[in-house]
Amino acid sequence: MPKTNELSQFERDLLESVRQAKSGEHARVHTPDEIQARRPGRPAGSTAEVRKVSTTIRFDPDVLEGLRATGPGWQTRANNALREWLREHN
Repeated sequence: MPKTNELSQFERDLLESVRQAKSGEHARVHTPDEIQARRPGRPAGSTAEVRKVSTTIRFDPDVLEGLRATGPGWQTRANNALREWLREHN
């Protein structure tokens, strides 16, 4: 049976995590007050002068799969491609 003044492996790991966070090796530790102060819900989003408009559009499955396969930012790239197409065809 371990002595009561010895730390368990979990406690040692936890203290090491706190040390790493405080030293900046990993993400900063947030206080309970900071966590409570966060606004609930989605982030504010774009701060651009022209805000984007939410809409629904239907794509063929292969087109949507191809767009998503390009990785994060695929919606912005699709928006830019459509804008370029409009410039060329107006």
